[in-house]
Amino acid sequence: MESTMIGNKIVLARKKMNISQAQLAESMFVSPQAVGKWERGESMPDIITLNRLAELLEVDLNYFSERFGNQTNEKRSEEMNIHCEPEYTETIKKKPSWDLSQQNLTGSDFSGLKNLHEKLSSANIQRCSFVGSDLSRLILTNNHVRNCDFSNSDISYSQIQKSMLSNNTFNHCSLRNSMFLRSFIEGCDFSGADFTETEFKSGGFSKNNIKDAQLTGTIFIETAIQDIVFEGMLDDCRFEQCSFYNSKFQNTTLRNTFFKNNKKFKRVQFINCKVDKLTYAFLKNNLADLSGITLIDDQLIGSTE
Repeated sequence: MESTMIGNKIVLARKKMNISQAQLAESMFVSPQAVGKWERGESMPDIITLNRLAELLEVDLNYFSERFGNQTNEKRSEEMNIHCEPEYTETIKKKPSWDLSQQNLTGSDFSGLKNLHEKLSSANIQRCSFVGSDLSRLILTNNHVRNCDFSNSDISYSQIQKSMLSNNTFNHCSLRNSMFLRSFIEGCDFSGADFTETEFKSGGFSKNNIKDAQLTGTIFIETAIQDIVFEGMLDDCRFEQCSFYNSKFQNTTLRNTFFKNNKKFKRVQFINCKVDKLTYAFLKNNLADLSGITLIDDQLIGSTE
């Protein structure tokens, strides 16, 4: 059982630190009986408690995964109830088996963790730190993620569904090939993030900072885009059936970028933008204000064409 495995690992780490159950309990602000139940596998600490245990026992949170360390030694320790020193390994080939769905993760620090691929559906994720973490292939459904820091993390190939993301930091994150479906993203900092082949569909994208973000093959479909400034290069992007509110393209170069059936598009500002002929044709068909647009070859395009 997972609780027995975690209990054995608590024992091993505690004895390595040369502290008693009572001393550990005092540091954890729990009773010695609670620690005893953890170690016997009669109960299992939640993720917040495991995070605190990892700090006190000076181990990585991944240490409590069943895939951490030498599996042969773990099995022998469980079968013979011999608490020997574990053999550590830096390479974890398989992801941990934890299921963190519906957990309260408020205030947790996951910075630098790897192989944290578990489903976090419906978990309460607020004021957490995931700096430099491996969150690739993450699955979120019905989550509210608020005031978290994901800077320099890998969130590629992930699926975010029916979730609210607000006031989070995603500086220099990889969001490549991720899908945001029926999700609303507001007040987040995506400066320097990689949105290559990322898709936003049937949700909202408002008041986010995307300065220096990479938008290549990025798709927005049926998305409410509000208070957004698009800058830099947009290549092979797609905007279809989106609604634009107080948004603009400024100092932007657009290549092979598709615009179709967008709403309130006349109000979108294009300031000092350069486009190729194909993108210009799409913009014109969407009745965009072309006065701030020139061709990439610097040939001026008149707004009355």
